[in-house]
Amino acid sequence: MATIIKDRPALEGVAAAERALELLTCFRTGDKALTLVELADRTGLVKSTIMRLAISLERYNLLVRLHDGRYQLGSGVVRLGTIYQDSIDLEQHIMPVLARLAADTHETATFYVRHGDVRLCLFRVNSSNSLRLDVQPGTQRPMDEAGSAQLLRLFVDWPDSQPSLPALPIYTAGATTPHVASMSVPIIGQGNRLVGALSLAGPEARLTEQRATELAYRLLRAGLELCRALGGDAEAIYRVPIALAS
Repeated sequence: MATIIKDRPALEGVAAAERALELLTCFRTGDKALTLVELADRTGLVKSTIMRLAISLERYNLLVRLHDGRYQLGSGVVRLGTIYQDSIDLEQHIMPVLARLAADTHETATFYVRHGDVRLCLFRVNSSNSLRLDVQPGTQRPMDEAGSAQLLRLFVDWPDSQPSLPALPIYTAGATTPHVASMSVPIIGQGNRLVGALSLAGPEARLTEQRATELAYRLLRAGLELCRALGGDAEAIYRVPIALAS
């Protein structure tokens, strides 16, 4: 039976709800608590409006007024974030990206996550070439100097701790397996927290440093697409030109 997709009703939003959401979304990464003046400056709302909105948001644990009069996000925001994160099916987002990368580059596309002292291949789409890196989901690799391992270490506490980052993608050859090269980018999701590392891998004789440079655009664009789908903002991390980010 065909699914009927209904058009969105031509209705206007509720102004009070939009002002409340503007108040919540004015908080930025690194903010602990904001004064009434700071909230007014960021939102353009008058203080009396902010105070009324804050009372309603406090009832739903979305905002908390501290003893010194400053405001911080409440536990309700964390609860909603957890529900959102749990609702995301990683496989449905990642596998199409891996399939496209493998088809476009003819190299094996993989997605690694950190699992204790090792990195785990969570998803993969193998290269169509007979000479390829044949990695199976569930394969464990050491946290060595391979690009994916480097990124899983660098982003472990991101964005709370932000060490200096190398240019992306990270290219390495022979780091884990002799004569095998790879190139990797980090994937961040909601709250700009690390989700995993997206990689292309193949024989070093084919995936040379020069060819990795030629494939960099495709991997970066795929990485940005995946970050956005998972709720992350990676443009600054990827240091990409506007044409690539758009």
